[in-house]
Amino acid sequence: MLAALARGRTRLDGALVAEDSEVMLRALEQLGVRVASSGGSLSVTAEGGPVAVDSADLNLRLSGTSIRFLTALVALGEGEFRLDGNQRMRERPIQPLLDALNLLGSNARSVHANGCPPVVVQARGLSGGVATVDGSISSQYLSALLMVAPYASAPVTLCVSGELQSKPFIDMTIDMMAEFGVSVERDGYERFLVAPSGYRARDYLVEGDAMSAGYFWAAAAVTGGSVTITNLGKRTRQGDARFAEVLVEMGCRVEWHDDWCKLSGPQGGRLRGGTFDLNDMPDQAQTLAVVALFADGPVSILNIGNLRVKETDRLTALATELTRMGARVVEGDDEITVWPLASEPEQPVLLETYGDHRMAMSLAVAGARLPNVVIKDPACVGKTYPGFFTDLLDVLEGRRL
Repeated sequence: MLAALARGRTRLDGALVAEDSEVMLRALEQLGVRVASSGGSLSVTAEGGPVAVDSADLNLRLSGTSIRFLTALVALGEGEFRLDGNQRMRERPIQPLLDALNLLGSNARSVHANGCPPVVVQARGLSGGVATVDGSISSQYLSALLMVAPYASAPVTLCVSGELQSKPFIDMTIDMMAEFGVSVERDGYERFLVAPSGYRARDYLVEGDAMSAGYFWAAAAVTGGSVTITNLGKRTRQGDARFAEVLVEMGCRVEWHDDWCKLSGPQGGRLRGGTFDLNDMPDQAQTLAVVALFADGPVSILNIGNLRVKETDRLTALATELTRMGARVVEGDDEITVWPLASEPEQPVLLETYGDHRMAMSLAVAGARLPNVVIKDPACVGKTYPGFFTDLLDVLEGRRL
């Protein structure tokens, strides 16, 4: 996104190779951005600021990040743009972003007037000013607005209403903007000011993904083994890195170094139960719920209600599948409590993924410990991590990645 807004050629190394990133790259090409890719290396060439085309019909499939960021991006231009996705995408809320863009001078609407995609943006640039954005559903609305704000014709002030979700992602957004030459004035997580400016193209090494690292940390935790993650060190700003500290509270050990970390599980993988607020890293909730199967007491995971508007209703999906494995589960509006398994399943248990990549990867952690776990539709991990199962098996068998 930042490379597409910058003037000149940006080289990104270590980029994600998966369906979500492919969706984003193809959409950027439709919008006139030149993209060349070779594995995890990307070259992005753009003119700086608004897109060069005056119309486009973008199919973002199930990439929520892409549709939110690109809705804001096309609002900078001139013309009419339509953004849509698959059936589940048409159930995911986007109205808070549309409301904020309209306050800044855009004309963006939900086609079916239900606050969800498809979205039509009749773009005429952003005039700037003051906009309030609801932060209680997703931090991505605010990230999208922050990233396009430098190209408004006047300063932009963004005020957050509600309890902002996933706050570390806002820190990461602002840090990344600074890396590309734009500064943001802020008052905590309530108010942000961005003056007119522009991004500078540059070369950038993408840090390892702490979300994905969580599955391997969890596998080490439940087996009593250890795993070393590279390209992710103690200076990371990713909120999901705190998942390692949650596992420490449950009995693991972790060593942090400048650009790598090592996590070791307790002997026999016997972990402690507890209560954990995962609002700053909700995508680790599914993984923690699976780890809870092997604790010595119940694990309660709090403040994760936004999981209901992800690729599936993840709280209900978790409760259903963990119950299928034999666990006792209590599901609340924005929390879930999981009790440890009284015994291992004697027969193979077929687990549904609901087409959700993170359901598949988190449930696979149980398979690191149990012999009778069968993941249906494993190919859904292609959304963000096509090689996940190969990598997980390599780690479990002691091979170095």
